[in-house]
Amino acid sequence: MIRVLPILLAVLYGLAMYRFSAWRTARELDAKSTELMDPALQPMRDAMARALDVPRIKVNIYEIDPVNGLAAPDGRIFITRGFYNRFKSGDVTAQELASVIAHELGHVALGHSRRRMIDFSGQNALRTVLMMVIGRFVPFVGPWIANMLTTLLAARLSRGDEYEADAYAAALLTKAGIGVAPQISLFEKLEALTQTNHGTAPAWLMSHPKTDDRIAHLRSLQARWSD
Repeated sequence: MIRVLPILLAVLYGLAMYRFSAWRTARELDAKSTELMDPALQPMRDAMARALDVPRIKVNIYEIDPVNGLAAPDGRIFITRGFYNRFKSGDVTAQELASVIAHELGHVALGHSRRRMIDFSGQNALRTVLMMVIGRFVPFVGPWIANMLTTLLAARLSRGDEYEADAYAAALLTKAGIGVAPQISLFEKLEALTQTNHGTAPAWLMSHPKTDDRIAHLRSLQARWSD
């Protein structure tokens, strides 16, 4: 019979670690970010704000080099300095950068950032249960199998979040008059921008969907809305 106490302790540990991680992340972002005030991006932000019927969309620059966007657990939106520098150098257009902002707004609006707390604690509990159950049959490799299964589940949940945020961004950009095309063009150059290559790794091991699949998803939305 599976004991409840180890599972409860795993959940409590997950909650505590999430709280600590969220506090540490907020502190890091406060120390290394400033508000984005570029006039060249203002028309895009104003158009999205009108589409959302809000006064303005606040975006911050996170002072790190990797090309990325971030939706913090507290609802703030960040573009990395590396991404912004790509815009300033002409590698990324204002519309493409707006698509990143729209994507991160999707994560916030759909509750993905907040839901991480539930996912994180739940994954710890699941890992504990799997280790206890599988360990009875395969004692030596049980923990490895449990970690692998939990990792696969987390990756699948994360991929689902990315598709949902892509769809939210596509709808917002369409309503704002910017359109889906900048999302697609950015994805087409994303690998070169981030200098990453997943090689032959299967899609189910990635925390983000394959770029080609995300582009196909956006094209299908674009075609549906244009009918």
